Amino acid sequence: MSRTTAPPSVEQPADTRLAHGLKQRHLSMIALGGVIGAGLFVGSGAGIAAAGPSIVVAYALSGLLVMLVMRMLGEMSAANPASGSFSVHAERAIGPWAGFTAGWAFWFLLCVAVGLEAIGAASIMTGWLPGTPEWAWVALFMLVFCGTNLAAVKNFGEFEFWFAALKVGAIVLFLGIGVLAITGLLPGAEAPGTSNLTGDGGFLPNGSEGLIVGLLASVFAYGGLETVTIAAAESEHPVQGVAKAVRTAMWRIAVFYIGSMAVIVTLVPWNDPAVAEKGPYVATLDHLGIPAAGEIMNVVVLIALLSAMNANIYGASRMACSLVARRQGPAALGRVTGGVPRTAVLVSSVFGFLCVLLSYWRPDDVFMWLLNTIGAIILVVWYFIGVSQLILRRRTEREAPERLVVRMWLYPGLTLLALAGMTAVFWMMLRQPETRLQLLGTGVLTLALAAGGYALQRRRGAARPAD
Repeated sequence: MSRTTAPPSVEQPADTRLAHGLKQRHLSMIALGGVIGAGLFVGSGAGIAAAGPSIVVAYALSGLLVMLVMRMLGEMSAANPASGSFSVHAERAIGPWAGFTAGWAFWFLLCVAVGLEAIGAASIMTGWLPGTPEWAWVALFMLVFCGTNLAAVKNFGEFEFWFAALKVGAIVLFLGIGVLAITGLLPGAEAPGTSNLTGDGGFLPNGSEGLIVGLLASVFAYGGLETVTIAAAESEHPVQGVAKAVRTAMWRIAVFYIGSMAVIVTLVPWNDPAVAEKGPYVATLDHLGIPAAGEIMNVVVLIALLSAMNANIYGASRMACSLVARRQGPAALGRVTGGVPRTAVLVSSVFGFLCVLLSYWRPDDVFMWLLNTIGAIILVVWYFIGVSQLILRRRTEREAPERLVVRMWLYPGLTLLALAGMTAVFWMMLRQPETRLQLLGTGVLTLALAAGGYALQRRRGAARPAD
C-alpha cells in the first residue's frame, strides 16, 4: 500500500531501521499507563485547592479536549505510522519547519521532564533511607533506564507493561475503596452524602477564577498519551496496534481521571490542608483510616515517576532519531544499531542528567528558566496535531481513503472545536499570573525553533507539500 504524497524530507527509512519488538499488550498498557503519572497522584492537589469540587468539571472539560486530540493523532498515526508521530504529520501537512518545531520542542520537554522525575524519585528514596545522597539515587535511576532503553525495544515494552499494570491496579483499587466508602459499604466509614460537594463554599467555592486554575492544572496532568503513537511504529502491527490503543485510551481517561477526582472531592473536604500537603490520594486514604496510606501511595508515586522516566527517555530518543532521518538534526543522533538508536538514547539521558545538576547548581535562574520554557509545550504540540489533522484528513480522503482506519468524529467540526479549546487555554494561561511566565517562556522557545526550522527549510529549498 503506497504512502500518501509527502515531501522528500519526510521520514521514510527510519521505521525500517528500528526494531519492531513491541506487542499489542505493550501498546495497550503504554496507552493506559501513559495517562497515569505523578501529575495525577500529586499535582492534582493544587487543582482541587483552587477549584474545589468543581475540579470534576475541570477534568471533564480537559479530558474531552485530550480525547479529541488523541482521536486526531490516532487517525494520522494509523494512516501513516512513524516514530516521529506528530512531528512527521506536521511536516507532511504544513511543512518541514513545522515538523522541526514540534519535534525538537517535544524532545526538549521530555529531556527536562526526565530530570524532574529523577529528582522526585530520588527524594522519595532519601525519605525512606535518610542519609543516602540524593545524587546517588538519581545516578542509579538514570543508569538503569538508560540501560533499559539501550537494549532491545521489547525490554522497554516489558518495563512499561509492568509499571503501567501496577499503576492501573492502584487506581482501580483506590476507585473500588472510594465507591464502597461513598455508598456506606466500607467498614468503619460513614457515607458522606453530598456534604463535601455542597458545603464549605459550595460546588464552585472560588468562582470561575478557581475553575480556570483547576482547568489549567488538569490540562497538563494529561501529558504522556502521545508516547503510544511514537511506540506504535516499533510494534508488530503498527496500524492495528495504534488504532486499538487509541480507542481503548478514550474511556479509560474518563474512568481514571474524572472518576478519581469525583471520589476524592466526595469523600474529603476540598479545603482540607492534607489534600495539598500530602496529595489528594493519600489524604483520602488517611481520611478513610486505611493503614499505612502514605507509604502505599509513595510506592505508587515512585512507580509512576520511574515509569515516566523510562517512557520519556524512549520518546525523546525516537523523536530525535526521526528528526535526523528527515535531515533535521545532527546525523550522529540517528545512528541505529541492533534496531535501537543508541546515540540518541545516550544524548537524551545525558541531557536529563544535566537538568538534575542544574537544579542543584542554579536552582533560582537557569533551572527555573528551563521549567518555564516547557510549561506550555504540550499545548503547542496539540495545536500542531489539530492543524495537521485538519489538512491531512482532506488529503487522505482524496488520495488513499482506505488508510483511514481510525476517523476523527464529526470532521471538521470537532477538530475546529478542539483548536478553539486550545486557543482558550492559551488565553487563560496569559490571564493567570502563575502561568503567564510559562506561556511566554514556551512562546520564546517555539518562535526560536520555528525560525531555525524555517531557515533550514529555506536553505535546503524544501517546498511546502501541495494540498
